[in-house]
Amino acid sequence: MSLAHAQSAASARFETPVLGALFTLSGAAALIYQVLWVRELGLLFGSTAQAAALTIAIFFAGIALGGWLFGRLAARLARPLRAFGLVEIGVAATALGHFLVADVYFRLYPALFALVGGNPVLETALKATVAATILLPSAILMGGTLPLMGQHVIRARDALGRMGAALYALNTAGGAMGAMAAGFFLPIWLGFSGAYLLAVGFDLFVGAAALLLARRALPRVAQATVAHVAIPARLWGIAFASGFATLAVEVIWTRAFAQVLQNSVYTYALVLTVFLAALSLGAALANALNRLRARPEAVLTGLLVASALMITATPHLFHHLTRGLGYLGGRAEFAGYVAEVGRVAALTMLIPGTILGAVLPYLLRLMEGGGAPGAVLGRLIAVNTTGAILGALAGGFVLLPLVGMWQGLWLMAAVYAVLVLALWRPDERLAAQSLRLAALAGAVALMAGRPGLEPTRLNAGEELLDFREGASAHVAVVERRGAKFIRVNNFYTLGGSGALVPERNQTMIPLLTHPDPREVFFLGMGTGISAGAGLFANPERVTVCELLPDVVDFARDWFEPYTNGLFTDPRVTIHREDGRQCLARSRATYDMIIADLFTPWRAGVGNVYTLEHYRLAASRLNKGGTYVQWMPLYQVSRPEFEIIANTMAQVFPELTFWRGDLYPERSILALVGRNEAAPLDPGTLAAQWRVMTGDEAPDNVLIDRALKFYAGNAASGLFADAPINTDDRPLIEYLAPRTHRAVIAGTASFLTGAARDRLYADLLDAMPAEDDPHLSRLTGAQRTMPGAGALYARWQGMRTRNDLRAGPLWQEFVALTPPHARNPDSPAGQVARSNLAFGDNPD
Repeated sequence: MSLAHAQSAASARFETPVLGALFTLSGAAALIYQVLWVRELGLLFGSTAQAAALTIAIFFAGIALGGWLFGRLAARLARPLRAFGLVEIGVAATALGHFLVADVYFRLYPALFALVGGNPVLETALKATVAATILLPSAILMGGTLPLMGQHVIRARDALGRMGAALYALNTAGGAMGAMAAGFFLPIWLGFSGAYLLAVGFDLFVGAAALLLARRALPRVAQATVAHVAIPARLWGIAFASGFATLAVEVIWTRAFAQVLQNSVYTYALVLTVFLAALSLGAALANALNRLRARPEAVLTGLLVASALMITATPHLFHHLTRGLGYLGGRAEFAGYVAEVGRVAALTMLIPGTILGAVLPYLLRLMEGGGAPGAVLGRLIAVNTTGAILGALAGGFVLLPLVGMWQGLWLMAAVYAVLVLALWRPDERLAAQSLRLAALAGAVALMAGRPGLEPTRLNAGEELLDFREGASAHVAVVERRGAKFIRVNNFYTLGGSGALVPERNQTMIPLLTHPDPREVFFLGMGTGISAGAGLFANPERVTVCELLPDVVDFARDWFEPYTNGLFTDPRVTIHREDGRQCLARSRATYDMIIADLFTPWRAGVGNVYTLEHYRLAASRLNKGGTYVQWMPLYQVSRPEFEIIANTMAQVFPELTFWRGDLYPERSILALVGRNEAAPLDPGTLAAQWRVMTGDEAPDNVLIDRALKFYAGNAASGLFADAPINTDDRPLIEYLAPRTHRAVIAGTASFLTGAARDRLYADLLDAMPAEDDPHLSRLTGAQRTMPGAGALYARWQGMRTRNDLRAGPLWQEFVALTPPHARNPDSPAGQVARSNLAFGDNPD
């Protein structure tokens, strides 16, 4: 062996593992970017399925375009590793530009939206333009990394299948690690900006290291032109269809898991991580299969048939593992819950995903000799990713709404079965094969049915009235003991007719405090009962934003008798859009903005509890306007409540608290923020109560009734030491899921029962009514009413818990409260008793 050959061999032995590590790190950075981009653009476009799909589609389009362009370029390069290093540095540089571009668009978005005039087509084009400006430069460069790296490391004609699969496995394994880190750790440790800069640092390191290695690498013989890739068209068709089916299956699997999980940032990240890990294992399997001496077509046939069988079996397997779509995790704490979700995800997706993930990289075995490695890899990535874009869109917006979750999976199983025909019948035209595919797939969709499988779960005594597998979520209308309610994704109840009074109070209690609420905005709609109650105040304009389109349809179809004319009143405008997005895209202002009750641990919900959101909301208030943030005390712990309260207090000069009920246990509390601090006008309380209920009782009676719902003033500084929740450091989104599991395990508690009573007492102790500037216009007797309300709620809880102290507490309440105020009446309860509601029980 010559000295040059010996040096080359030694260099290769050193270089190969280092390049593998660098390529893995590159994959990790790419998925960190993707996770953060989806969230960042969700803040701008709204946390809707359409916005997420648009972001993913444009990102994948950039990957496909980059694979195609750099694949054509790679064969011409004498030093493709040097080009790889430069591309990685380019990814870092263009990714940094995201900060500037995103900030500019955030500022210009209302003006740009006004230009398109609310036209949905133009609005989508605007969003696509924004997303493309942010994502495409980096994504195109990312798409070039595999063909450039492959062109460098694949030197032998017969090494494309083996080495190409190995590179794909390493890069996807890095992606799985990046998805896990971005979902579980980085945002809470570093903030989203810090996590983003870490990914930029990864790319800079990878690029610099590749440039250093390139200086030692022997140059390749550059080709003047790219060799014709003489690969049968049927293989490209299989690559496209494989990408289509794999991403459609991933979308449907994600929806299936949404029916049995808490749907937090953690569970979404875990499901994505398992799927990417399966694809990485699939590429590793393809690498191993490349070493077999079997006929490649036979091996690929086995993979396609196995893919079809595995996908066919997953609905039944998932139904079995979740005990009929039951909630996962039992009473486990967070770590045990994550382990259980990981176990079910692995059993459901890992083996099928590994088989699916082996198809694409094994195709490289059949493409050996068809051209330069970089050119083949680049074109393969382009074709497969194009299929993946269409598959992801079809899975979410065609298959789920039209045929449903289980039949959608069986339809994709049929695609893999038909690909066997495409592989072994090369003499027939692709068009004819496509027609057979469509016919067979349609037959499967129409005839498969759902033997023993249901897409939602009903509890004992429940009847399913309506159901829809929509593009955004599963939505059902369920009836139990004569009460109807809306349920989303199997476990999340949005309200119902049985809670008519408390849902109306969410609107009517805040409206008591405003002298003339002409324009009211509702962030979230649910059944529409709360928003419809706003019409009792005779406003000039009511604007409602509801995230889930199917919820709007079901509220109109099933809850119209309870919504006070919400769906027929010409003063009402209902947008099927993310609430924060509704506020961001328009400069319209309001006298009151009422944010509905939201489950804090659900992914995306934390966006309405951040400093930036409250600043946006404050900018959309008229002079004297009010922002109302309802909190479900039965779903937050004391630390989380304090974080939200202190975050709001950073924005609003005046922040007061109002009870939504006087119930014994599961209560709601409103955080009411104003841009200008002003004393509460007792005359306004009486006047607004009278307007909404028609009650002609004396002012002092109505004022005393209203004041029992007042809970305290944040000016006391009680929560001043709590952390601030921001878009960059979304504490609620990451803390609430852990608290949720701790409460289930019995190691923590929400603000229910005694914990709620302590909160009420602490609010009044921190700023007694006689010192509260917000109550300065009240008489001495009137200032005792907030304490009376707290006493009544505490008495209710003690009585329910059979606490012997309830009796003396009742006597204390009676001594403090005049007879006319001892009835725990509310505006909504009085309307119900006046027969202005339908089939309701008063509170």
